[in-house]
Amino acid sequence: MAVSAFKPEVWNANLLVALEKSLVYAAPGVVNREYEGDIANYGDTVHITSLADPTVGTYTPHTDITIEDVDDSDLTLLIDQAKYFAFEVDDVEKRQAFNGGKILTEQARKAAYKLRDVADLYVAGLMAAGVDAGNLVAEQTISTPSDAYDLLVDLGVILDVDNVPSEGRWVVVSPAFHGLLQKDTRFVGTGDAAAAATRANGMVGDAAGFSIRKSNNHPAGPGAGAGRLMIAGYNGAVTYAEQINKTEAARKEKGFADIVKGLHLYGAKVVRPTGLAAADVIVA
Repeated sequence: MAVSAFKPEVWNANLLVALEKSLVYAAPGVVNREYEGDIANYGDTVHITSLADPTVGTYTPHTDITIEDVDDSDLTLLIDQAKYFAFEVDDVEKRQAFNGGKILTEQARKAAYKLRDVADLYVAGLMAAGVDAGNLVAEQTISTPSDAYDLLVDLGVILDVDNVPSEGRWVVVSPAFHGLLQKDTRFVGTGDAAAAATRANGMVGDAAGFSIRKSNNHPAGPGAGAGRLMIAGYNGAVTYAEQINKTEAARKEKGFADIVKGLHLYGAKVVRPTGLAAADVIVA
């Protein structure tokens, strides 16, 4: 790769696309990502404005109605996470490798997936700490397909009680939990071609009113056992913003190699704790 031909904007865009495709907890549809364009540097503060609910009054003919002000509140999202990658490819190795000119591009793609894991673990931990205490299901062992599906229903009921919108609901499950779901006819017995095609392509699907996501990054549960926290919610409970702030290419000063380095900035905030529910789960 000639450093003179390096275009940081193209690399930044490609890295963000790779990140977006692989994120689970911080994926679009799981978190609110409307504030991405407000990030410029580490330590930036993003202002999130939320509006108070209006009051519904009873109308009486020939009586003045009460007109309210629109009250808002300001929440701040701090961009306090900064992670980097940096690697080099020696000119000799590049020439000897198949498609050597593409080594740096492929390595950058792999770097994006590694950044994904770090960011996902951060967001998962933030959700675990931010979920409302009343929305936590105590540690339990799940051993049958029926148990697995019923727990999803229970999480949905918790969100219903807190008046969480039914649109945009999601749950992140472990591979073992997903395996139990696949044995439950309520999950796999829909009979529609679209659902069958989705499962055939290795995607997870939908169940009990949730979009089902699969991950190995579950936080540890608060119980005394070896449970992992299975988190559910809707796409307005958590706000997340990220940028690939800097991607640079250079020639190694003491050697013959190309160097690429990049900086990933992001932050997240739980803006509605009751918009999340979680269960401490041990899958037998």
